[in-house]
Amino acid sequence: MKLHFSITAAEELRERGGGRYVLRQLFGNAVPAFPPKFYLVMTKSMADERRSQLEQYLQNVTLDSNITNSDVFIAFFRKLQQDTFKIQTERAFLDVYLADGSNIRLDIQTSDTAERILEVTLCKMGLSRELIKYFSLFFFQDHDDGALSVVKKVAEFELPYVSLQSMKELHCKLGIRKWYMDPSLDTLLMDCRASLNLLYMQAIQEVKRNWVKPTEGQMQELELLQENANKAKFLELIREVQFYGYVRLDPCICDYPEGGCSADIYVGNNEINCCIKLPINQTKEVSFKINRLRSWQVTFLGATKDGEEDTLELRFEYNDSGTWQWIILYTKQAFLLSSCLKKMISEQMMKASKEGQEMEIEMPKSTKSSKKSSIQQKQVVHSGFISRKRFLVRPNEEDCVFEKIREEDL
Repeated sequence: MKLHFSITAAEELRERGGGRYVLRQLFGNAVPAFPPKFYLVMTKSMADERRSQLEQYLQNVTLDSNITNSDVFIAFFRKLQQDTFKIQTERAFLDVYLADGSNIRLDIQTSDTAERILEVTLCKMGLSRELIKYFSLFFFQDHDDGALSVVKKVAEFELPYVSLQSMKELHCKLGIRKWYMDPSLDTLLMDCRASLNLLYMQAIQEVKRNWVKPTEGQMQELELLQENANKAKFLELIREVQFYGYVRLDPCICDYPEGGCSADIYVGNNEINCCIKLPINQTKEVSFKINRLRSWQVTFLGATKDGEEDTLELRFEYNDSGTWQWIILYTKQAFLLSSCLKKMISEQMMKASKEGQEMEIEMPKSTKSSKKSSIQQKQVVHSGFISRKRFLVRPNEEDCVFEKIREEDL
């Protein structure tokens, strides 16, 4: 999903010597160069190009968590969002939906960030504070045919109330979902009643919406456990079901194994699983493993012909039988997919780091350094956001997110 903001508001903040210049002073070259300004009256095409450049600037800035966690950036982005939609800071009510369809109504300020709203909601539900990091806010759509679309993950510094105003035509809702891609992490949340209930509600939802693919036998066992309200056993069994813990994307178009193929995408558990419909009326299931993926980038291709919807693509560089090639997915959920990839990489890094520490304790000193080096060099990942007019085959070095991975996808 694109960022929505006013060019005038962005320029005003820049001219004040506020957000952007202070960020440069604090973080130096970690902050990308601000797009140059047009000093003449802008035509529509010039305005579109300017907006695209500003979008790219904000996308690249948000790759660094040190920046996005700073008070200066949060104030900068809060002002940008509120000025765009002319929303003053005032009291309002906001509904946060759970996976079972129920909602929690919050009394908020329109300037409250997603981080604040998530914390208040989960604490209101009785969730332990140390477990909040395993959940996040998402914008989603409930379709008339029963399908569920997760539109995007809400960035921690984003203002959910303001963002919902910008997406009125999409009829989006704000909801809580777990935010990790390794299903085994469920075990860390089983001892807290609130987190157990959240996992259970989401699992039930994913069964009903056909996000998971249980066998006939598994389905019978799950139904029996659900009837008996045995939540812990239900979650233990469903972890064995295909695609549990994955994020399912809406059907999209891909160029693999040939151009124009439609595909159902499941992302999770260190893979992008694609069920591809071939032109010869056959289907092919392909699993792209995350440890064979070297880089990816999101590209904004412009609006569709009717001008109602933006076109996005995510392309990733993949090692297929020793040869690197680019695989392209044309999907409006490109930023969500990018966020999932970052999350899987960060979980792999944490796991490797933990295993490395354990190995250092057990291994002789002579082999510690070589083992540690192999873990650190396991994978290098790049990602970026670029517009069609500045398409690059490889992202710039400043777009590297291996050492500064962040779960935000705007």
